[in-house]
Amino acid sequence: MATPGKSRTVPDVFGPARLGPLTLRNRIIKSATFEGRCRGALAGDELVEFHRRHAAGGVGMTTVAYCAVAREGTTQFHQIWMRPEAVPGLRRLTDAVHAEGAAASAQIGHAGPVANARSNGVPALGPSPMLNPQSMRRVRAATAADIARVTEAHANAARLAIESGFDAVEIHLGHNYLASSFLSPRVNRREDGYGGSLANRAKVARGVARAVRDAVGDRIAILAKFNMDDGVPGGLWLDESLRVAEWLEEDGSVDALELTAGSSLLNPMYLFKGDAPVREFAAAFPRPQRLGIRLVGKRFIRDYPYEDAYLLKDARQFRAALDLPLVLLGGITGRRTMDLAMAEGFEFVAMARALLREPDLVNRVQRDAGTPSLCIHCNKCMPTIFSGTRCVLT
Repeated sequence: MATPGKSRTVPDVFGPARLGPLTLRNRIIKSATFEGRCRGALAGDELVEFHRRHAAGGVGMTTVAYCAVAREGTTQFHQIWMRPEAVPGLRRLTDAVHAEGAAASAQIGHAGPVANARSNGVPALGPSPMLNPQSMRRVRAATAADIARVTEAHANAARLAIESGFDAVEIHLGHNYLASSFLSPRVNRREDGYGGSLANRAKVARGVARAVRDAVGDRIAILAKFNMDDGVPGGLWLDESLRVAEWLEEDGSVDALELTAGSSLLNPMYLFKGDAPVREFAAAFPRPQRLGIRLVGKRFIRDYPYEDAYLLKDARQFRAALDLPLVLLGGITGRRTMDLAMAEGFEFVAMARALLREPDLVNRVQRDAGTPSLCIHCNKCMPTIFSGTRCVLT
């Protein structure tokens, strides 16, 4: 438990920082944003260049998103899933990132009920049966054998990440992907040992993190992307998510938490804030789905006002309760918000959309603290995940 009022020296966000066994050149992490550049579910030249560019732009570490631990856990057909065939391309990527002086992290996870059963050809897994509103396919309740298999798949993915040259892995425990969906009282309606009490609902998340730690030890850093709040009625809320974070700290299974929010399954815009690009999302889908999104998309793709450091209010509660290093995400756009995060006790900051528009923003902010971000939070980058994630304004 963190000690309230404990004096501390506020670190320089551009100074070197320790993350588990890893030392980063600064405290700025390129957060995971699905790149849409993985034809054949492998890392090719486009993906290598995407991350090389962010490394050259000055971040301390760039995160590859997302590396599913099994084919059934992908959200798109052209998405990396960790297997021996993926190692050579990922090794080229990590070599390119290291040549620019940055570290590389692989976000590993299983999409669970968010997985695209339509493209995967197998039913998605979840804690309980339900309909995926995006693929309009049924989600199958995971059995104990499924959970054991997926848990071991996380461990294997972490081993492959080491073989691929990654310096860290980030376990996906957010956005109602599989582990997160088990945490959610709304999605998890089980009556066995994986449902009901918070301790039961946390078994998958804790088990996955433990398996990864046991597989890799201290050879690489282990982060977890962790939901503070699902952003839906009846979902995971701060009182319960704080307790799970405390358990993860007690378990010693992760070196840091990157705090996030929202549900890719039920309320994706809760994380992003800013404009809701319903028309652009509709245009990215085939004609029958396009019409449906235009008609009812506002119920799913909602507007939330943007402000800088918009997850800070909730994240403060985690900072007060934990000694574990924390990464502040959400509306980090320049030196002011970076310094604010450091002053509030966060060890790292994570940036995403601002870097899509300006991959070299970190270098320019380091040279001139007054450099503004050009990101206008229109979120029109989000629908481009289907064709190569990018800022549409550049």
